[in-house]
Amino acid sequence: MNRPDSPARKRSDKQSGNPGVDRIELMQTFVRIVETGSLSAAAEQLKTSQPTVSRRLQTLERSLGLRLLQRSTHVMKLTEDGERCFAHAKDLLDNWKAMEADLRGTQDEPEGTLRVLVPHAFGQDQLIAPLTNYLNRFPRVSVEWLLHDRRPDFIAEGIDCAIQVGAVENPSVIAIKLFDIPRIVVAAPQHVAGKSRPLTVEDLHSMPWLALRTFYRDEVTLARLSDGEEHRFTIKPRMSTDSLYAIRNAALSGLGAGIVSAWLVADDIAQGRLVHLAPDWHAAPLPVYLVYPYARYYPARLRLFIETIRTMMPLIEEKTSDVRSKKKKR
Repeated sequence: MNRPDSPARKRSDKQSGNPGVDRIELMQTFVRIVETGSLSAAAEQLKTSQPTVSRRLQTLERSLGLRLLQRSTHVMKLTEDGERCFAHAKDLLDNWKAMEADLRGTQDEPEGTLRVLVPHAFGQDQLIAPLTNYLNRFPRVSVEWLLHDRRPDFIAEGIDCAIQVGAVENPSVIAIKLFDIPRIVVAAPQHVAGKSRPLTVEDLHSMPWLALRTFYRDEVTLARLSDGEEHRFTIKPRMSTDSLYAIRNAALSGLGAGIVSAWLVADDIAQGRLVHLAPDWHAAPLPVYLVYPYARYYPARLRLFIETIRTMMPLIEEKTSDVRSKKKKR
C-alpha cells in the first residue's frame, strides 16, 4: 500500500484530480488557454507541450466536476461554468501574485524571461543601449526582443511591454510618454543639383517621393518651425514601404525624397550622402511611448525594465532630438 507522500501516490494525485495537485498551475494553464485561444499557443507561452496543457485542463475539469471548454476541430469556446471559472481564476492569480510581491518585498531579484515588442529600426539602434544596461544589471533575466512596427496584442502574444512610436489608441493599457522624435525631409544630392539652396517647401511638390506607409501615403503635411504654419500637398510615391530603413536606403540610392526620423540620417547628412530639404519645415514629430497592460501585480523583471527605460530615455532623447547639432559637431 502506498504511503500518503510516496512518489506513486503523488503520480496518482496528478492523474486523478486529487487536491494535492498544484491548482495554481492548473489555473494558470486554464487562463493562458483562454487568453491565447488555443492549447498549442498556451503550450508555446508556457514552454511546455500541448499534451501537458491538455492534461492540465482535464485535471482541472475533473477536480471541479465541471466542463469548462467546448472544443471541436475548429472552435473552442467557454461554457457558462468556464466563464465563471475564468473570472475567478484571474482574480485568484492576481491576488496570489500580489501576496507574493508583498511577502517578498520590492527588492526581489528579477529572473525569468521578459518579452518586449519594439519598433524595427528604433529597436535595432537607439534602444540597444538601455537593453544592454538592463541585462548587465540583472543576469538572471533574459529578454525576447521582438522587432515589429505594429501594435501588440499583449495577452494573446504574451508580451510584457512595448516601445511604441505613434499615438496610443488602446484605452486599456498604461502608456508613459518618453519623448518625441523629430522628422525631416531628405533626398540624395542629385535631386538638388543646379537648384538654389535651401529649397523652399514649394520646391518639394515636383520631386519624386518615397512613402512610409505607417505614417503617410498619398499626402504630405509639413509645419514651419518658426510659426507652426502648415503646408499640405499630395504625392504619387515611386515606392511605398513600412520600413524606415528601406526609406533611408531608397533615398540614398537616389529614388526620391522621403520623410524620416532625424536620428536615422544624421550621419548621412553630416557626410553629404543625403541633403536635408527645406530645413525650415518639418513633419509632425512622432511620440514614443512605453506601453504595458494594466495589472494589479508586475513582476520584478518588468518593474525594473520600466525603471531602466525611464531613467535612460533622456540620453536617448538628446541623441535623437536635433540633427543640426550633430552637423555642427562634425
